[in-house]
Amino acid sequence: MTLDAHAIADRRRLKRRISLWRLAAIAAVVVGGLALVWVSNDRAGVFGGRAHIAALDITGLITGSREKVKILTSIAKSSRAKALILRIDSPGGTTAGSEVLYEAIRAVAEKKPVVAIMETVAASGGYIVALAADHLVARGNTITGSIGVIFQWAEVNEALASLGIKVDEIKSGPLKATPSMFSETSPEARQVTEAMVRDGYDWFVALVAERRPFDISTARALSDGRIYSGRQAIAARLIDEIGGESRARAWLESEKNLDKGLKIVDWTEDGVTDIDFVSRVLNVVAGMVGLSVSDRAILGISPQAGRRRLDGMLSLWHPQLLN
Repeated sequence: MTLDAHAIADRRRLKRRISLWRLAAIAAVVVGGLALVWVSNDRAGVFGGRAHIAALDITGLITGSREKVKILTSIAKSSRAKALILRIDSPGGTTAGSEVLYEAIRAVAEKKPVVAIMETVAASGGYIVALAADHLVARGNTITGSIGVIFQWAEVNEALASLGIKVDEIKSGPLKATPSMFSETSPEARQVTEAMVRDGYDWFVALVAERRPFDISTARALSDGRIYSGRQAIAARLIDEIGGESRARAWLESEKNLDKGLKIVDWTEDGVTDIDFVSRVLNVVAGMVGLSVSDRAILGISPQAGRRRLDGMLSLWHPQLLN
């Protein structure tokens, strides 16, 4: 009995000792993370606080990423980021998402010069994003243009009827939830949808006329949805120059008097930011103390990214690739 009592006491002391070390380790991680945030103040601090040219990649489908907007806001505020180079490789995405990024980039351009490098594809919504820059550079074989918007839906009512399935509905008005895949589109619903698409198209054309050196009639003539190579785009004055990063840097140095010694630093969603870093530290700590992934999600510290969606009007080249 005595040995058992001593063994139990030893185990309890060991458990307390381990718990104390674990709490100390957690505290060290949290304090260290907060110290890093305090010292850096923004992402540029991670790179030694040196002046630099910020670079941001805009790739894939554009849906108005909150992470991208946060990065652009940080770049705008950073005293160390002297300019911004956008690397765009995107066929577009939602018209509203493209608008969100356009506005965030223009906010950066109000404080520092912005150059867009259009890579393999910068079409439709990708071109909307590029228009936010002060100078547009593309490769000769870049695919760009596709100026316009599209709204698509499928009608499956006949297929369902062949299976003996009928979808019924009660709605507050004849144009509610139209167009619908479950019924034939009425002339009134088609007219309303066409008006919405036309409104989005007019906005896009006006944006082209505002940001490029020609009037609205020229912009409209170029905006019939066709795509252009980089060489065709420069002939049409949709871009400013053929080239890549070296040409973007040369323009910044010659036209905006940036120092030639400035390094180009990638600002990425995986980089260190104040809120994001703390969130990741808390996620690690939560794992150390045994919280499940679902518990962490409830607390708002889950590492899982939000799901991308393509609802609404699209400014997208080759939307059929999504089917």
